[in-house]
Amino acid sequence: MLELVKAGGWPMIPLLILSALALAIIIERLWTLRRRAVLPPNLGQEVRAWAAGGKLDPAHIESLRATAPLGALLAAALDVRGRPREEIRERIEDVGRHLVHRMERYLNTLGTIAAAGPLLGLFGTVVGMIQMFLVINDQGIGDVNQLAGGIGKALVCTATGMIVAIPALIAHRWFRGRVSEYIVAMEHEAIALVDVLQQHPGEGRASEPRPVRLAGGQG
Repeated sequence: MLELVKAGGWPMIPLLILSALALAIIIERLWTLRRRAVLPPNLGQEVRAWAAGGKLDPAHIESLRATAPLGALLAAALDVRGRPREEIRERIEDVGRHLVHRMERYLNTLGTIAAAGPLLGLFGTVVGMIQMFLVINDQGIGDVNQLAGGIGKALVCTATGMIVAIPALIAHRWFRGRVSEYIVAMEHEAIALVDVLQQHPGEGRASEPRPVRLAGGQG
């Protein structure tokens, strides 16, 4: 393995850095985007029971806000529970945009690594081929076996770039899909909570408001 790294030359250094960075991002996002950490089981049902029973003191709401992204979204709705439905929806969407941004953290970097890996690998191969042809220009072709070996070493960078890019691309797409799935589930829970809040006396109502839509989660 070390021999392959040496064979690729200095262009292997940024590729190795990118591979380490991609691995760190993947591990961090796997931990952060666990379903239990984003959408704790039965949390939405529990909050709706609080709302139906009138157990909405500030301590409950602050505790809810600190539990998970879903908890923060539902807490935002509870903060303005006495206002018209349209205002509740706007608060949910405002908070939802920040939560989606947090869930998509580092994903642009991961996508950049997936795109840059093959290009850096190709660049390393081109540098290696240029160096080899400069040697040929000075010393002639010489041993054909040695020439073939030089071409093989130059292609190490291309292979390394693909090894870095393919897992990064797969992880990037998978995380994007996971965030989109969470957004749909959070929208569903938010709408269900707003429906419960609107059943209480004194809660304002807006005429036929449009559904809650959280930003982000695009392909």
